[in-house]
Amino acid sequence: MDGIIREKARGLTFGDSGIDRLAEARGDISALAADPAARCLLFWRGALLVDGEHPARLGLDHPLLALSDQPLILLGQAASGPVFAQDISGWRPPEGAEEPPRHPAFTETQALTDLRAVMFGLTPEDGELTATARALFSWHHTHGFCARCGAASEIVQAGWQRSCPACGGQHFPRTDPVVIMLITSGDRVLLGRSPAWPEGMYSLPAGFVEPGETIEAAARREIREETGVAVGPVRYLGCQPWPFPNSLMFGCEGEALSEEITLDPVELEDALWLSREDLVQVFAGDHPAIRRPRRGAIAEYLLRNWLADRVD
Repeated sequence: MDGIIREKARGLTFGDSGIDRLAEARGDISALAADPAARCLLFWRGALLVDGEHPARLGLDHPLLALSDQPLILLGQAASGPVFAQDISGWRPPEGAEEPPRHPAFTETQALTDLRAVMFGLTPEDGELTATARALFSWHHTHGFCARCGAASEIVQAGWQRSCPACGGQHFPRTDPVVIMLITSGDRVLLGRSPAWPEGMYSLPAGFVEPGETIEAAARREIREETGVAVGPVRYLGCQPWPFPNSLMFGCEGEALSEEITLDPVELEDALWLSREDLVQVFAGDHPAIRRPRRGAIAEYLLRNWLADRVD
C-alpha cells in the first residue's frame, strides 16, 4: 500500500499524493505553461477558488489570472498535466461587496472559501496541491524584503525562491515544525483550547519546536509550559503539512507523569482531562460543551484512533 493510500485510509488531508514537483523545471516554465493541459489554482487573501466542492482549475488564459502582477507558481505535474497557482490578493472588490467577494468572472458554481472548510473532501492530489500553494503564498506575503539588507526581493524559480537584487541574497520557503501531542493518563486524554478559538472548540496541545530541540523534547516542554503536566517518554506517530500558515505538524503520543493542570493563560483558556466515554460523545456530536474536532486534521486522526485503541 503506497503512502497516500495509507494517509487517506487514516483520514488525513494534505498528505503525500505522489505529485512530481518538477524542481528541475523551475528555472524555465515556459514549455510547461504552453502545455494546453496546464491548469492553475487561484487564491485571494488565503481563500481558495472552488468550483462546487472542488478546487477550480483554470486555464492559463483565464481572465482572472490577469488580476495579479506576480509570476505563476509551479506546483508540479498532476495526473492531468502541469498545475500552477496564482494569488490575486491585490484585487480590491467594490466597497460594500459581500464576504467572501465574488468577481464578475466567477461562474455560478465558483466561489472563494476557506481551505479548512473543504479540506476533508479533497482528493489526495488536490490536498497536496492546495496545501503547497497556500503555504507558498503565505511565505511570499511575509517575506517580500531581503533579511540581509532590507531591499525588496524578487520571486524567482517559479515561486520557490526569492532573490535580492541589491545584495544577492537568496531566500527559500520556510516550514515551521510543530509538535501536537496525544497525552494520556489511563483512560483519559489531555485537551486544551486557545482563547481565540470558537466556542466549544478543544484540541490536542501543540507548539513550535525550538532551535536545537528534538521533537520529543519539544513535546514534553510544550505540555509542561502550557498545562504544568509532566510527560514521560514520547513517541513520534506521523506528520501532516498544515498550511495555516506554514507548519508541519508532528503527531506524538506520551504518558502523563502527573495530572494536576496549571494553565498558562497566555497560551490556553482552558485545559482538561477527557474520558473515553466523554470522547465518544464528542465524536457523536452529543457532548454538551465540546464540539467534534475538524475532520482531516491530525488532531482528529489521533483522537479517533486512540478512541478505537489503534494508535500506531
